[in-house]
Amino acid sequence: MDSFWAAALWSILPTLVVSVIFVVVVRSIIRADRSERRVYARVEAEERAKRGLPPAQPSASDS
Repeated sequence: MDSFWAAALWSILPTLVVSVIFVVVVRSIIRADRSERRVYARVEAEERAKRGLPPAQPSASDS
């Protein structure tokens, strides 16, 4: 019976490892995108302030 559980563990282990790597990569992509959008919004606000323009109105897709 021990060989059954060992075989079951070894057969599912690659799937679990690939799943964890996938989640980590997707999470880092989403965090990088969020950070980049935040920095871009800050730079855009600084440029608008330099030109004397009013702050940009947030659109419905910015939430």
